[in-house]
Amino acid sequence: MENVELNRAAVKALAQWDPFYLGADSYDTETADVVAALQGINDPTILAKVIQQVYEHSFEEWIPLEQCTDIACQLVKIKHENSCDI
Repeated sequence: MENVELNRAAVKALAQWDPFYLGADSYDTETADVVAALQGINDPTILAKVIQQVYEHSFEEWIPLEQCTDIACQLVKIKHENSCDI
């Protein structure tokens, strides 16, 4: 159940981000790719580069790394908030 909650929270954060102002439902493929990458990445810097590449590949537009880093930090924070403390 924990992974489902993480995915939902990450999808919501990415929908609110809307880097190209196209509307939340314009990024389904990119959101899925970023959420999948989030599963194995804990470093916001690495995740930011993945986000930048995913969106650039789809839209052929470059997003400044600083913007990608902002959302990557949010996503990693969400991931750690939803992780189980042992």
